[in-house]
Amino acid sequence: MTLLAEQPGVEFPAPEDSTAPAPAEWRGFARDEVRLLVARRSGVVHTHFRAIAEHLEPGDLLVVNDSATEARELDATLAGRGPVVLHLAQRLRDGAWAVELRTAPDAQRAVLDADEGDVVTAGRLRLTLTAPYPGAASSPTGRGNRLWRATVTGDVAGELHDNGRPIAYGYLDRRYPLAAYQSVFGVRPGSAEMPSAARPFTADLVTALVARGVQIAPVTLHTGVSSQEAGEAPPPEWFEVTPTTARIVRETKLAGGRVVAVGTTVTRALESATVRRGRGRPTVQPARGWTDRVVTPQHPPVVVDGLVTGWHDPHASHLLLVEAVAGRSLTQRAYDEAVRSGYLWHEFGDAALLLP
Repeated sequence: MTLLAEQPGVEFPAPEDSTAPAPAEWRGFARDEVRLLVARRSGVVHTHFRAIAEHLEPGDLLVVNDSATEARELDATLAGRGPVVLHLAQRLRDGAWAVELRTAPDAQRAVLDADEGDVVTAGRLRLTLTAPYPGAASSPTGRGNRLWRATVTGDVAGELHDNGRPIAYGYLDRRYPLAAYQSVFGVRPGSAEMPSAARPFTADLVTALVARGVQIAPVTLHTGVSSQEAGEAPPPEWFEVTPTTARIVRETKLAGGRVVAVGTTVTRALESATVRRGRGRPTVQPARGWTDRVVTPQHPPVVVDGLVTGWHDPHASHLLLVEAVAGRSLTQRAYDEAVRSGYLWHEFGDAALLLP
C-alpha cells in the first residue's frame, strides 16, 4: 500500500451503533430526508438534506460525480484456503485488475495474508495475484497486503452480469439491489463503489437548486474500493473534467461564486485538473486520465471552496481531504456535533455541508 505522511488531526470516538444499516427508502423515508449538518465558521445548523438549497447562494456551483456504480462483488475461492469475497476494484491500463479479497460471507474484514502467485476462482473467472497494488509491500498495519494486481482469465463482464452484486460490507442488515447504489447523476458506469455523497439528491431537489440559481456541473471519477485502513492513501483512479465543466468552474470563480464539491471524489477530480499558468492563480482546465492526486492539509485544494460529504471513520484518509477543504477546526466541530447528535455513518447515512 501507498502510505500517507500525514495523519488526520480530527479526533473523535468511533460512534457506536451509528452506521446506517439500510438505504433511506428501506427505512421508510425519501433519499433527501436524511439528516444534514451545515457547518460554517458562524456555527452549526441541523436540518435535512432536502433543505440544502437554503444554505447555498445564487451563483454557487455544485460539482457532482456522474460515475455510475457497477456490480463488482463476487463469491470466490482462494486456492488452499476456501471461500472469500472478491472485489474487482479497477481495470488497470495494462489490462490487469486491482482486486481485494475479504472474508466470506459478508466481506467484514480484509484478507491480509494472501501471497503472490495465489489463485482465486470466481465462477468462470480465474485470477492470479501477481503483485501488491499500487506497489508497496505491506499494509499500514504491517500484517500483509490488502489490494493486489491480478491477471484475470475469463469473461469478466459476463461473470459480473450473471453473478455480480454491489460491493457491500458486514454492517448492512441485508443485501440491496444495484439501483440502491446509484445517484441521480450516475450516467457513466465505472465505479466499484458508489460515489455516495450525491445519493441524497433527488430530481425535485435538483430542480429546487436550479430555481434558486445554483448551478450544477458534472465531472467523472470512477471510484475503486474505499475501505482504506488507517494511514493508507487512496489508489490511482480514472477521472475526466470536460471543457464545459472546466469553463463553468472558471466562470464561477471569476464571478465570486463558491465551487462546492459533492464528495471527496469530485474534489480529487477537480484538483487533479488544476494548472498554474505563469504567475497567475491556479485554474481548472480540461483533463482526463489516471490521477494519484491526494488532497491533504499539506497539499490543499486550490479550486474547491466547500464540500458535501458523508461521515468518515476515525483516522480514515478521507478525513485529510475534509480537513484540507474545511480546515481542522471546522471539521472537528462538525464531527463533534455529528457524534453527539447521533448522525448515521457510511454510504446510506447522513450528510454534511461544510462551508469554511
